[in-house]
Amino acid sequence: MSQTWLNNLKIALVQKDVEVLSKLVQNLPELQEEKDIQEAIFLTKEVSALFQNLKDETGASMHLMQKNLDFLKSTHIDSSSKLDVTS
Repeated sequence: MSQTWLNNLKIALVQKDVEVLSKLVQNLPELQEEKDIQEAIFLTKEVSALFQNLKDETGASMHLMQKNLDFLKSTHIDSSSKLDVTS
């Protein structure tokens, strides 16, 4: 069980599969062997680093989208649906 969990964690980490990683981390098995425990510690630190990196990337993308929206709003010209014949 623990070796399968470790293998699944490695695969999900390489694939950057956030959903699977979240499920695996929430269902951490009881590990008996010191080697498995050390490997799990290392891998969970990598998962944490990946989550932080993805969070930072998402924040930067959202900030860039907001800047783009602000720019588009500032360059938008109100067009009237009425014909202006007084000009």
